[in-house]
Formats: sequence, C-alpha cells, structure tokens
Amino acid sequence: MPFRSLLRWTALPLLVVFSLHAGAQTNTLRIGFQKAASLLTLQKSSGSLEKHLAPLGVAVKWVEFPAGPQLLEGLNVGAVDVGFVGEAPPIFAQAAGAKFVYIGFDPAAPEAEALVVPRDSAIRSLADLKGKKIALNKGSNVHYLLVKALEKQGLKYADIQPVFLPPADARAAFERGAVDAWVIWDPFLAAVEKQSGARVLLDGRGIVNNYAYYLAERGYAQQNPKVIQALFDDSQAQAAYLKANTKAAAAVIAPLQGLEPEVVEKSLTRYQYGVKPLTAAVAAEQQKIADAFHALGLIPRPIRVADALPGSATVAEAAR
Repeated sequence: MPFRSLLRWTALPLLVVFSLHAGAQTNTLRIGFQKAASLLTLQKSSGSLEKHLAPLGVAVKWVEFPAGPQLLEGLNVGAVDVGFVGEAPPIFAQAAGAKFVYIGFDPAAPEAEALVVPRDSAIRSLADLKGKKIALNKGSNVHYLLVKALEKQGLKYADIQPVFLPPADARAAFERGAVDAWVIWDPFLAAVEKQSGARVLLDGRGIVNNYAYYLAERGYAQQNPKVIQALFDDSQAQAAYLKANTKAAAAVIAPLQGLEPEVVEKSLTRYQYGVKPLTAAVAAEQQKIADAFHALGLIPRPIRVADALPGSATVAEAAR
C-alpha cells in the first residue's frame, strides 16, 4: 500500500515516541505498551518492529504501563507521543488537556471485557449490585461498561461503591473479598476465570462496543511518515500471523504476560485485530461516552471528540 494511501487510512496501531538522542546518529522510537496489549507484546518478543525500523536507522525502546489511563498520563507529560488504548482513556486525557489526535481504531470486541463475581457469590443479577463495592481501573474502557450496565438495569452510578484500583491490585482485592465484583478486560479476565473460578455476571455484548483507539501527538504524525509506515507494516504483518496462528502466538505471548498459554489463547479469540480508519459513526459513539462521563461528573468539563480528530491538513500533508 503506498504511504499516501496509508495515511488516508489514518491508521497507526502502536504506541510510540520518536525522539533524537543528543549527539547520537540513531533515532529512538520509545514505545509505550501494556502487557495486556497482546499484539504489541508479540511484536516486542519477536523483535519484528526493530527489523522494520532498522533500515531507517531507528532503534526501539519499550516503555511499559499498567493500563491505558496511566499510558495516557505518559502521553500528556511527553513520555510517549502515540498510544493504543481503550475507549475511555482518551476522553479523560482530552478533558485533562492532553494534545493528541485519533488515528484509527480496532473493531469492536465486547466479549473482551466483563463484570465478574466470585464463584460462590450471592450476586446473581445486575440488581444485586446495588450498594456493592466494585473494583475497576478508573478511566479505563470498563468504566463505561459499568456505567452502561447499571443504566440498563435501572440503577444509578451512585447506587454502587466504585473502588478504583489497577488490575493487579484489583485482583488481589477481589480474591481476598475486599470487593464484591470486578470489571476487567482480557487477558486479566480470562486469567481470573480460569485461575480463581470467577463467574461472569455480564460482558459487553449488547451494552458497549469496546473499541480500541490509536492516538498520536499531532506534530509527531505530521513529521514522521516513514516511521509510521514501518510501524503500520509491522503491525499488520503480526496481526495476520496472530489470527492465523493463535495457539502459537499465545505460546510466545504467555511468558511475557505471566499467564498460561491457554489463558492467553482464550483472550486472543475475544479480541478483533485489524486497524481501520476512524469513521464518523465510530467518532459519534466516542462522543456518547464523553457526554455520559461529563453528566456523571467523571470529567470536569464537556469535550468535543471532533477537536481530537486529524484535520485535512495534518497527517496527509506530511506525506506530500
């Protein structure tokens, strides 16, 4: 695919920062990633991205974050310039003044996030959640799942007690009974199902889309078209491999995520891979999330997702 066409796709499925080391001849691509982001983990383990970038004289440094909100905090302070996260983190980041543009998105994966309860819990329905403590990573995609699930049941967000914890801490609280339920995404979801016997009360089907978004600092997208092309090419190649060789990919990813291969394989089957250009309909869905969060007081001011969309003279102009 010619790069000009690629940029019209406006798709970048990776988290990157491109910086120049003082006095050095080699540029370094600093990649912010989460271990839960299986495609990125596969790319890191295989060294495929380094090979794609070597002809450009670009080295790679991988920077790990525990979840999307923390990654976008890194974006906001300049530690990363491009990101791949779930639906909610960009909204919180935009409300906090982070400067980025939406580049593309992965297809909906509603089964890859769920609300779970302990195997022997008395909670059997959404109505039973009233007054309960529910662990979640604040500002993550699952935050919106919880809001919409409660709304579907006729409950208010104020009817439950949110307990904001990152995934590792949330699982510990869940297993020792400090919280009544946990809203979480894969592969953490698949892991707690298998290892702790957690029971899925509901997943995202019929409630949310659970898109994943590709974000870039606007100036970076304009100034580094060749690096973006290499990133895109490598991501597409690894996504094709993952889809065709799910079991083998799971075996490679599992040690890096600290999980059993069968857990990783299960999580891989619930995600959809294949970056697409951002459409007006998808942007409108993202705006609905932003409006809901503002109405609940979760973000301090209303935002316009359209303000974070690439303009006609941004990325495309850089390729000319």
